[in-house]
Amino acid sequence: MAEADGRTLGDEEVAAVERVIRSGMLNSVWGTEARELEREITRMYGSRHAIACSSGTAALHLSVVAAAPDPGDEIITTPITDFGTVAPILAQNAVPVFADVDPSDGNLDPGAVAALIGPRTRAIMAVHLFGAPARIHELRALADEHGLTLIEDCAQAWLAELPGGGLAGTTGHVACLSLQQWKHITCGDGGVAITGDEELARRMRLFSDKGWDRAAGRSHAAFGLNYRMTELQAAVALAQLAKLPGVLAARRRTALQLMDALKGLPGVRLPRPQGHAWWLFPIVCPDGDAPERAAHLADAGIPARAGYLAEPLNRAPVWDAPIYGTARYPLDGYTPNACPRAERMVDRTLLVIDWNENYTPEHVEAIAREMARYRDRA
Repeated sequence: MAEADGRTLGDEEVAAVERVIRSGMLNSVWGTEARELEREITRMYGSRHAIACSSGTAALHLSVVAAAPDPGDEIITTPITDFGTVAPILAQNAVPVFADVDPSDGNLDPGAVAALIGPRTRAIMAVHLFGAPARIHELRALADEHGLTLIEDCAQAWLAELPGGGLAGTTGHVACLSLQQWKHITCGDGGVAITGDEELARRMRLFSDKGWDRAAGRSHAAFGLNYRMTELQAAVALAQLAKLPGVLAARRRTALQLMDALKGLPGVRLPRPQGHAWWLFPIVCPDGDAPERAAHLADAGIPARAGYLAEPLNRAPVWDAPIYGTARYPLDGYTPNACPRAERMVDRTLLVIDWNENYTPEHVEAIAREMARYRDRA
C-alpha cells in the first residue's frame, strides 16, 4: 500500500520558507504571510473574517471564546472526535455535554442534541467527521431557536460540500480549520477560525494575541493567550492552499472507485459520497465485526483500524481525573451522558481506512480484494 501519510510538500513550500527567512520577519504581527492566508481563506469560504492561529485546537479554543460561556455553562458536542474538540470547552471552565450520533456516519444526531438543551446550554459544537457533512442546517435551526452559538469543527472537512450547496463551515456562527500534519493540507500545525460576525471576530483576534489592542499601543483590552501563527507556518499553508483543490479531487476520485468496488458487498454500509472530503474512508459494519475486519486488512498491509478512538470521549479516563491542580472544577459531580450508538460504533461497528491523494486504482483494487477475502474466509 501507499504510505497513508502521503503529502504534497515540495518545491513551492521550500520557496515559501526561504522567502520568509530572507525577509527577516518571522512574526505574523509585522509580517504579511498570515494576513494573506486569512484573505485567501475568506475568499475560498465567502466569509468576512478569518483568524489564523497556531493549531486547529487553538482555533477551536477561539471559537469557544467567541461563544462566551460563563463558568459552568454547557456546550453540546459529539463523543466521536479528537480531544482537541473538547479541551477548549474545559479551558474556558465550561462543561462538555455529549450527544449521541447518527450510527450511519458518526456525526451528531440533531434529535439527541435537542433533548439535551437546557438553561445552561451556551453552544453546539458539531464535527464534520472524517470529511462527511454533518446535518448542520438542522443544528443551525436548533441554535437559532434557543439562542445558541453554533460552532463547526471542519478540521477533517476542508471544502466538504453541504446538501443544497455551500461549504461545511459556512452555516455556523464560527468554523474551525486545521493545518496539522495529517490533515488535507499542512504546515505542521496551524489553524484558522472563520466567521461572518464582526464581534465574534474581534473576540477571537484579541484572545489569540494576548488581548492586545494594537491600535491603542501596548494596551491589553481583554484576557487572552498567544495563539499567533508564525510567518513560516503561514507561508507553507499558502503554498498548500493552492494545492487543496487537487488534493480533494484526487481523494474523491479514488474514494468513488472504492465505493463502486465495494457496492453490494454483504456486511458493510458504505458512506454517503455526496460532498464528502474523504479525510478517512469510513465503513460501518452493522454485524459488529469491525475489529475483525480491520485486523484482516491490517495483516494484508492496508492501513485500517476499528473504532477510530480507543473509546468515545464520553467514556475517556479524563473524566475521572483532576482538571486544574487537584480540583475537578467545573466538573464537580459530573458524569458524562451515555451515548449508546456512539459507544457501539467505536466498540464494534466503525472501520476506518486511512486515505490520501496519492492512492491509485491499484490501491483501491487491493483494498476491495481484501474486503472480499474477509467475506469469503472459511
